[in-house]
Amino acid sequence: MPARKEKGGVNGFHHVAIRVKDFDGTVRFYKEGLGLKERLAWGEGDGRAVLLDAGNDNCVEIFAGGKSAPAEGNIMHFALRTEDCDAALKRAQAAGATVTREPRTVALPAQTGPVSIRVAFVRSPGGEAVEFFQDMHG
Repeated sequence: MPARKEKGGVNGFHHVAIRVKDFDGTVRFYKEGLGLKERLAWGEGDGRAVLLDAGNDNCVEIFAGGKSAPAEGNIMHFALRTEDCDAALKRAQAAGATVTREPRTVALPAQTGPVSIRVAFVRSPGGEAVEFFQDMHG
């Protein structure tokens, strides 16, 4: 069932923005390693930015000019949906990511009954934490 669009309400997720120290390496990781497609690119030097489409109009926006790897704050990580968590992890690792949690299947104890998912985590060349999320039911 399509989401109802309310005037002035939220209609979905558009993008997550990250600022990275290694702009070229991070962009290469998301484009070549994970297969995201470039939508827009702009700026020069530390003012460079790119908007990459992860599918379904969900994007990762990458900005140059980061001074260090990000520390975990209020946002712990962001998750990318995949049909094959293990393959996504291998592809990310081949593109320069560091594996921080190997793939594992988890049963989330939802109120409606357990929901089975498969997840894995990496740290990209830019330093941000990325989760690969595979829905095991349906």
